[in-house]
Order: sequence, then C-alpha cells, then structure tokens
Amino acid sequence: MKTSLFAFPFSKSTALKLLRPALRPRIFLKCKQPSPFQPRYAHTPADDPYFQSIVDNPAVLVRTGQKHGPGLIVLILIPVISFGLGTWQVFRLQWKTDLIARFEDRILKPPLPLPPRIDPAAVKDFDYRRVVTTGFLRHDQEMLIGPRIHNGNDGYLVVTPLQREGDASKILVNRGWIPKKFKRQVDRQAGLPIKGVTVEGLLREPWKKNMFTPDNKPELGEFYFPDVEQLAKFSASDPVWIEETMAPDLLKAYDREALGIPIGRPAEVNLRNNHTQYIFTWYALSAATAIMFWMLVRKPPPDSIRRIRQNKEW
Repeated sequence: MKTSLFAFPFSKSTALKLLRPALRPRIFLKCKQPSPFQPRYAHTPADDPYFQSIVDNPAVLVRTGQKHGPGLIVLILIPVISFGLGTWQVFRLQWKTDLIARFEDRILKPPLPLPPRIDPAAVKDFDYRRVVTTGFLRHDQEMLIGPRIHNGNDGYLVVTPLQREGDASKILVNRGWIPKKFKRQVDRQAGLPIKGVTVEGLLREPWKKNMFTPDNKPELGEFYFPDVEQLAKFSASDPVWIEETMAPDLLKAYDREALGIPIGRPAEVNLRNNHTQYIFTWYALSAATAIMFWMLVRKPPPDSIRRIRQNKEW
C-alpha cells in the first residue's frame, strides 16, 4: 500500500468540493476613496464599508433622443438672415449706381438759369442740377453751420440768403467753408461782397437729420445741421438750397482760407457708395455661420451618450 504525504479521511471528490470556494477569484468592488489601511477586496457588498447602492447614488437621467437644444434654431437663422441682407445690398448697389450716374449726367449739362419763382416740391427732380442766378447777399441774415472739418481744420459752413433781382424770391446759398478763427464777420471783410453777385452752384434736395445730430438753436445762432425748412423760416426765404461751386484749385483755396473767403465745393457727386463692402460682409458672415452649423450638426455625440444609445438598442 502506497503512502502519501497528505492523508485525507474522505475521498478526492469531496476534497475538491471543499477546496473549490477557496480557489475561486475574489470579487473586486470599487470603493469611494478607499483608505490605504482598509482592505480593497470583499466577498460581498455587505463586507465593503464604502459600497454605495443605487439609493445612495441615484442614476442621472440623460437625454438621448435629441442631439441639440433650441440654440440650433438661432444658429440656423443667422446664415439665412445674413444671406438675405447680402442679397438686399446687391439691389441697393444697383440702385445707388444708377442714382450716381443720373446725378453725374445732370452735372455735365450747362448751368440752368433759375426761374423767378421756384416750386420747392419740384427741387427733387433737379437734384445736383447746375444752376446760375444773380442777386444781393444778405449778410445781416448770415448763418454758420458747424463745426465742420475741412482738410483737418475746424470751421463752419457759411449760409447766406440771396435776395434775387426784381420780384424774384429769396433763396439760401451755401457759400462754402471758412476757418473757425473767422467766425466773426469783422475778421473777414474780404469775404463779404456788398454789390450784386452771380452765384453758380448745385441745386440740392433737403437732407434728413439723423438721431445723433443735435437740434439747431436759431434763437442762439447755433446751427448744427442744414435743416432747409428751418433755415428758410428763420430767414424768411424760400426752402431752396444752392451750394456754390468753384473749380478745384489748391492755391486759390489757400488764398481764400487766409482771407476768410468761403471755399466752395467742387461740382461733383459726393454720394457714398459702400454697398460692395456690405455685400462682402453679409455673404461672408452667412458662409461662416453656415459652416459652423454644419460642423455642429456633424459633430459626434459624447461617449456616454453613444453608450446609452447602444444600450437602448440591445
């Protein structure tokens, strides 16, 4: 009979059954901030002092059926609105180009003598039309509009009513710009003609004042904006505005500035036409926001959301 180092009082199968629980791997449980002095392994959750049940740590609801919120609607409106504004600027560019061409065609025509009586409602159809008239300047009713900047210097626009010859009406003439130091008439006697004068200039339509321009104070002699209706009422003139013109001559302009003689404007159209820049700006904004919208829509969801969606499909 063979002897063995280990002798069991029971059969081999019974011994394996008794040893099987000891051979099983121990269960690993995650602990919340385990202490280095506490065991990290436990056979059952009851043996782990750091175990948390679903009651202690409830689950967080995650929305998986909708990828984006209401902000996506706002983002999609930006490229649509920007594209519409860019298209609107295209039509504005065409309108402004035709308007400038029509005004330049009027300037090229010879000066038109003003009739004795002028209908203010018809001035709109003759905007930027060159006209000529004669009369006497009423310096006693002179009005200075300013401040106005000319070549970096501060000054004023000289507006003087012109009493036309005969029984003709009295109109407003914008004679041009003078430096600020010649605000008083006694300092610029050379720029105050007494005899009759011939005025050649552009017949202009009245402007509209924006909200940032302060109101005129005629009673104090302060004028900030050429309000034709107000200036005509203040000087008992017809609401007809003439801008006196002169040939562009740098030396002549310097001589006028030194003597306080108003410097007239050149006979040219000075309307601003920035619609091409606006078109580029709005279309560029539309393209940029459209790309951002596409990138946001195509962005993959987070890993947690993707795993939850996969679990729902199981």
